[in-house]
Amino acid sequence: MQKVSVILTTFNGEASIEKTITSILTQTGIHERFELELIVIDDCSTDNTVHLLKQYPVRLFSTETNSGGPNKGRNIGLKNATGDYLCIADQDDVWEPHRVISLLPYLAQVPIVTSGYTLLDEYKNKTIKRAKENPSAHVRYDRNQTFLSKLNRDLSGQNTYLGSILYSRTLQSIRFEEHFGVVDYDWILRLFHQQESIEVCDALYVRFVNKNNLSLNDSYRRKDFYYSLYFIEQYQVTYPKETKRAYLKIHGSRARYYYLTGDMKQARFYFLRSKMNAVTLFYYLTTFVGHKWVKNHFNVFG
Repeated sequence: MQKVSVILTTFNGEASIEKTITSILTQTGIHERFELELIVIDDCSTDNTVHLLKQYPVRLFSTETNSGGPNKGRNIGLKNATGDYLCIADQDDVWEPHRVISLLPYLAQVPIVTSGYTLLDEYKNKTIKRAKENPSAHVRYDRNQTFLSKLNRDLSGQNTYLGSILYSRTLQSIRFEEHFGVVDYDWILRLFHQQESIEVCDALYVRFVNKNNLSLNDSYRRKDFYYSLYFIEQYQVTYPKETKRAYLKIHGSRARYYYLTGDMKQARFYFLRSKMNAVTLFYYLTTFVGHKWVKNHFNVFG
């Protein structure tokens, strides 16, 4: 029977970790259609997280010292995973009961399968379903198609949020960067490089967003910006057009972050270094007046 290894990293996750673990360990089809191994890596929590974890049938590891991000723990999990297929989870993800059995059959065709998700924005009190609509229930992507899309920072291609991915152990040697310890853009590119993949058109887990999420953290945004620019340089010779687009879009993303957080001077600085089109010009001009209205009516970032 095939085994799925789930790698779950946590730090001070007592408020959400039990709900996450329960949603993983109660997946439909466990012991009947697949085996499941849940590996949890604690990043030196100072709350009740470890005590809670010891009450569940998980393989528990810990970093030696707090690493300041999930990547070191993810790599520990990857080194110890024994499954045929691998999945990375965050401490506040909640899986739909049929998630694994919905994805697993497609892994006979391709090494990487992803899905849609439900976004629960606790900050704005909104629930958004982000899943493609397709009569065939899935979309297949040719070799390197998703890689090039993500190098281009194209938001309309395959969903590759980390929690949506289930992939073959043949790609287990691909590890996360540990210098900053929080960036995963490079991991996504290396995972999908020269690979075919499939996206299942269903929202199979819930992502929670609030003020504490890394995506809105200034330190994380700074690390993601600089490391992403550094990493894409290696593709300049092989994929020159895509790398140039990535450079512009990384600056555009940086500009929109500052726009959302209210630093309009910095937003203008980065908008001028991004791809200039009608949308960019609109955002640039409204940094002077109208940005509050824009933020209330448009999804500026994320």
